[in-house]
Amino acid sequence: MTNPTSPGPISQFLRHHYRHFNAAALIDATDAYIAHMERGGAMMITLAGAMSTAELGLSLAEMIRQDKVQIISCTGANLEEDVFNLIAHDFYERVPHYRDLRPEDEQALLERHMNRVTDTAIPEGEAMRRLENALIEEWTRADQAGERYFPHEFLYRIIRSGRLEEHYQIDPKDSWLVAAAEKDLPIVVPGWEDSTSGNMYAAANLRGELKNVHTVRTGIEYMMYLADWYTEASAERSVGFYQIGGGIAGDFPICVVPMLEQDMQRPTPLWGYFCQISDSTTSYGSYSGAVPNEKITWGKLGIDTPKFVIESDATIVAPLMFAMILGQ
Repeated sequence: MTNPTSPGPISQFLRHHYRHFNAAALIDATDAYIAHMERGGAMMITLAGAMSTAELGLSLAEMIRQDKVQIISCTGANLEEDVFNLIAHDFYERVPHYRDLRPEDEQALLERHMNRVTDTAIPEGEAMRRLENALIEEWTRADQAGERYFPHEFLYRIIRSGRLEEHYQIDPKDSWLVAAAEKDLPIVVPGWEDSTSGNMYAAANLRGELKNVHTVRTGIEYMMYLADWYTEASAERSVGFYQIGGGIAGDFPICVVPMLEQDMQRPTPLWGYFCQISDSTTSYGSYSGAVPNEKITWGKLGIDTPKFVIESDATIVAPLMFAMILGQ
């Protein structure tokens, strides 16, 4: 770990060159993140898009290990794709010319069971089916025992059991989910049903292999879980919100504050910091492109909440911010 009081070369480079526009917003947002944590604050990081396939674990895992994030909200895809990368990395294929692919080229990838995410193709057999076998074992065991767990808890159980270690193809220190499992980090996965493993779970129920569809706990239960976590955490420290991309990974958890305040009639501290990295420009009707001030009207942020929007590619911005936060 680099001493934060003596910034490393990445931090020095960014502070020298990043002076205007989105570059300056990156610096300002990072400084506010650091200040929030130094005041004893907690931070939620939300992961939309395909950040796990973009291997954000290379930087996010260390953020988790060094207690720079206290809770994560992510899509079902980001939850499972970190494990896909962990167990099948050597079978992935780069598709750098993806912008030039014809429909026939895409069909050829399908016929080889390679599922493309922008410039990266994920191997179905080595990634998805390998994890599916472990998941079905865990789902079946819980189903037969009458137990229920959240999607991330099933993956924690698999990681901690060591049953997939023989398939690891990256250093596990570069997996953010492994780091989260080691910390028992709270995770919220809204809309998990919209994921490959969610489809696998539905299929297992349709085939009759599982008897209780409620063995995997639901999104509403995730909101209740988050409400309890936020109530406890915000009683002791200000909680910040660091949003990568748009969509349900961010939209779902940020609503816990107005839900507690307005629907539960429970006085609740607002989010104490807000930063969104997105290439969704401000527009009418685009929630992901809404400026942070709009969230004041929904009882999510306050007038004085530090608010930042960095309109850029999160695969470039987030690792740089994490490096500065870690003093690298």
